[in-house]
Amino acid sequence: MANKKEVGFIEMMRKFYRSGLEGSPPPNGTTNSYEDLPAIRDRIDKILGIVTNNNRKAGNMIFFVMYDIEDNKVRRYIAKYLLKMGCTRVQRSIFLADLNGEKYNQIRTDLSAVQAAYENADSILIVPISTDLLSSMRVIGQTIDIELITNKKNTLFF
Repeated sequence: MANKKEVGFIEMMRKFYRSGLEGSPPPNGTTNSYEDLPAIRDRIDKILGIVTNNNRKAGNMIFFVMYDIEDNKVRRYIAKYLLKMGCTRVQRSIFLADLNGEKYNQIRTDLSAVQAAYENADSILIVPISTDLLSSMRVIGQTIDIELITNKKNTLFF
């Protein structure tokens, strides 16, 4: 029996749209489950780990991938693809990556091909960012003191 050839991400998306399927509606009015999304504190620790890591590979770049995609199935496929490529989920539609230039270009090329594969009004943003800007991150809406975590908070005694 012949081994089944693994279908690539772009080819899988093309087959999905050639099939004419519109994506399945959520059953009984349920929405997407984000139970697998780690707690905000864990996500922030992972982000700050990139900033404080002294052993970062020289050729790596840090970048965000953000998207606004209407179709649930496409959105789910893209999220799984980004996780598989080594990105870290920061929010439901925002991923952070610390990857080499080759993987950055592959992600950019693959997401461009998916975007062009079907008629849509979706948007995908890929934003490179420096560690300096990332370390100045602030969290609004949670009681997490980033300055305390990054050891940038100073106390003066008189």
